[in-house]
Amino acid sequence: MNPQEKEKHDQFLRLYVETESSLRGFVRSLVPTLEDAKEVMQGTAAVLWRKFDQLDSPKNFRRWAFGVARFEALSYRRDKARDRHVFSEELVIKLAKDAEDESDHFDLEEKALEKCISKLPGKQRILIQEAYSQGTRIDKMAERIGRTPMSLYKALHRIRIALADCIKADLKKQEGLV
Repeated sequence: MNPQEKEKHDQFLRLYVETESSLRGFVRSLVPTLEDAKEVMQGTAAVLWRKFDQLDSPKNFRRWAFGVARFEALSYRRDKARDRHVFSEELVIKLAKDAEDESDHFDLEEKALEKCISKLPGKQRILIQEAYSQGTRIDKMAERIGRTPMSLYKALHRIRIALADCIKADLKKQEGLV
């Protein structure tokens, strides 16, 4: 691979990885099953790579990827048209539009959440991160840190309320409403 191809490859991977989770959620909103979403995501990734040279600006990658995914979902739907569990084309188009409109807002919320978590006092931040780690059981966690499960639930509830308030304030600030 020559240096120019490597640079193109690296740029594509950076943009794709940055967009993948929101793109996966978008695709999942357009098709009925997780397996369908996996197939559409594979097709979308292949098309994005094949047509990467057609992207006018890296800033537009996300919009472009969502457009490609919408067409891939519609194509997938047409291929599966005989299955009575497939969404109509009109519904897929409406779902795609709604999901595109909401995806920007979800990204802003996710960034606000990260910012708000980083503002938590150290013990609260560790507590919330540990509580939401995969496989964590609150009863075991409470036992390990010397608290009752109920007191831990209450502490987590207070932290979640503080995070929700912080996120709302951050989003209002970003929208220029504060």
